[in-house]
Amino acid sequence: MLIFRWLAMLFALGIIASFGLFIATGQQRYKRIGLLCLKWVVLAGLGFFAVLILERIA
Repeated sequence: MLIFRWLAMLFALGIIASFGLFIATGQQRYKRIGLLCLKWVVLAGLGFFAVLILERIA
């Protein structure tokens, strides 16, 4: 659990930094990187919570 918390924190900081760089520079690649990371973090979170729910049911 601790590993997942640290990974989530690191990804959140990376996404914030990416969008911050997009705001500061206006370069679209930082926005694209931020959205790509956000998409994968949301999918990983959904998978993580799906496993927790399935563990609780079984």
